[in-house]
Amino acid sequence: MKAPEGLILDEPIDDALSSRYLAYSLSTITQRALPDVRDGLKPVHRRILFAMRELKLDPQSGFKKCARVVGDVIGRFHPHGDQAVYDALVRLAQNFAQRYPLVDGQGNFGNVDGDSAAAMRYTESRLTIAARLLLEGIAEDTVDFRTTYSGEDDEPVVLPAGYPNLLANGANGIAVGMATSIPPHNAAELLDAANHLIKHPKASIDTLMKYVPGPDFPTGGIIVEPKEAMAESYATGRGGFRLRSRWEIEDLPRGQWQIVITEIPYQVQKAKLIEKLAALIETKKLPLLGDVRDESAEDVRVVLEPRSRTIDPQVFMESLFALSDLEVRIPLNLNVLGADGTPGVLSLRETLQAWLDHRREVLQRRTSARLGKIANRLEVLSGYIIAFLNLDEVIRIIREEDHPKAALIAAFKLSEIQAEAILNMRLRSLRKLEEIELRQEDDALRAEQANLDALLADESQQWSAISGQIKDAKAQLGPKSAGGARRSDFADIVPQDRSAVLEAMVVKEPLTIVLSEKGWIRALKGHGMDLADIRFKEDDSAAFVVPVQSTDKLVLFASNGKAYTLLCDKLPGGRGHGDPIRLAIDLDESHTPIALFVHDPAAKLLVAATSGHGFVVQEDAMIALTKGGKQVLNVSGAIEAIVCTRMAGDHVAVIGENRKMLCYPAAEINQMARGKGVKLQSYKGGGLADAMTFNGEDGLSWTDAGGRSMTCKDWRDWLGKRAQAGRMAPRGFPRSGLFSPKKH
Repeated sequence: MKAPEGLILDEPIDDALSSRYLAYSLSTITQRALPDVRDGLKPVHRRILFAMRELKLDPQSGFKKCARVVGDVIGRFHPHGDQAVYDALVRLAQNFAQRYPLVDGQGNFGNVDGDSAAAMRYTESRLTIAARLLLEGIAEDTVDFRTTYSGEDDEPVVLPAGYPNLLANGANGIAVGMATSIPPHNAAELLDAANHLIKHPKASIDTLMKYVPGPDFPTGGIIVEPKEAMAESYATGRGGFRLRSRWEIEDLPRGQWQIVITEIPYQVQKAKLIEKLAALIETKKLPLLGDVRDESAEDVRVVLEPRSRTIDPQVFMESLFALSDLEVRIPLNLNVLGADGTPGVLSLRETLQAWLDHRREVLQRRTSARLGKIANRLEVLSGYIIAFLNLDEVIRIIREEDHPKAALIAAFKLSEIQAEAILNMRLRSLRKLEEIELRQEDDALRAEQANLDALLADESQQWSAISGQIKDAKAQLGPKSAGGARRSDFADIVPQDRSAVLEAMVVKEPLTIVLSEKGWIRALKGHGMDLADIRFKEDDSAAFVVPVQSTDKLVLFASNGKAYTLLCDKLPGGRGHGDPIRLAIDLDESHTPIALFVHDPAAKLLVAATSGHGFVVQEDAMIALTKGGKQVLNVSGAIEAIVCTRMAGDHVAVIGENRKMLCYPAAEINQMARGKGVKLQSYKGGGLADAMTFNGEDGLSWTDAGGRSMTCKDWRDWLGKRAQAGRMAPRGFPRSGLFSPKKH
């Protein structure tokens, strides 16, 4: 069958797709994902509230089935699925999802565990006081209306919004190419900030934060975001807030204790939180946690039992915050639709100012609408007064004339409205037509008209009226109202030693770390093992054997002058021959480890290169955060690092490849964090062979090839100044030219 001519369009695929996708994305942005800055609502929420108002579901009225509400919404205003509309209605009723619920629900509307609500045929709903404030004045021409999708009804473009709902209840949405994420705030604080902004339109963010110190979440919690970071977020409209659970310590008999979580972070499902904590226990990723129990009834009560009472509670909680949703980051992205429908990211001040501008427009339109009604009533009253003064003649005209309306207009010079009002009067009203009452009503209306005209002509009066409305709204949503008090508190994070937290998260057990000559590393359980029982690959042997605890850090110093950090609990187990060390660190094969030791933050090390240069370094400065290590001793070309030994005395002894030895006070060597260092000893040929530190009172000791310790009491014969050449080593000094052989 041939298609009718003109219905087939010849259009490039790129143009066709781009134009249609643009239309889709614009629809998603403006009609689904982003809220309006004026009332803080998306179309579906606005339509739900308006439909409930049309059904007269006021806070003082009775409830109606949610199915009835959903039916009205999708039938008259919102042509989408009933389940989507019901889900939106349910969220508006959940006091753990909305800071100020807009729907008062009766029945099962879900819970903080993540359980879904009952079917809409079982639940009932009506509006709340907060919703009534959003709708107040909507019938007084305060906002624009547009035709619904069916063309049978009208719906509001925006609600009058008696309080800044956008920030009070927050919003979340993902559009095309943009998203929004706004946490809830305390309405009373927002209203105070808006009131201040009326008097000081250019108020700074720091000033506004005196009124709005931060978000206020319906589930409470403790905000631990620094104040400076929050100020930056409010100034730019982008940022985030760290939110922690509220917890307390409960003392138990015999010195035991447990942690009780009483408030969990916003949008965290309690059941999934407990499930994740249980998984951490099962996988042994959190060895500090012994057990978790949910003892919640109406209030949240999650009990956390530590594995040992000796654990510090603060360290215990820090480990939980790091690995679970007991601490979350709530993002802030104040991306909203402006009054002209354009999306944009606003600051806190701009958002409040946009709401205030909307309230001023609402006030002006409401005043103009009232003035129109007053003008109509005054016109009717003047007709009533004429009728009262000429009552007999009016009755005669109505009884005898064929066209009484025209006759009345001609006889008394009335307008169409006045004549129609007189004709529509009931007989019983005639007795009420007393001139005094008519004159009093006329005077009262004219006085009100004068006041309203003055209000429209004076901007300061308008802002004063808005300030009064803000005070009235605060009285209904403020701290003295039900649920109006602030729920989320603020706290500074107590600085915790991260290493202590990480150490606490590891089960402490004795290990022996073995690094072979060919670079294979493993962690054997226990201490004091016989080296003869340790098996190696063919032609391989032990290079370093270090007894440690699983909570320790190892520092490996290599011939390239770099220090590498290894966590003992992360090293491969003792089965087999271990793993190549180069899987754990980025160590080139041309360089070799020259020292492996347990990290002691307070210790100092003497590091030196074959050129005879070296310095003292604080061991804490050698910790590397990456596999690439940290450059400590600068070497180049054929020069390599050769010495890394702890400072354990007041003197230093160095010996060169020429077997000349020199001793001098350790104070002559500079302490640095990184560099080439100073000259330790001078050579005409060769370089540095070894170096060590010792206490002068104890004498200079070394270990010979047979493992015997030898002490030289006459070491002062080799005493000199740093960088001198020294003299030949004493008789009996090891032929290797080293103060001690390799310890295997």
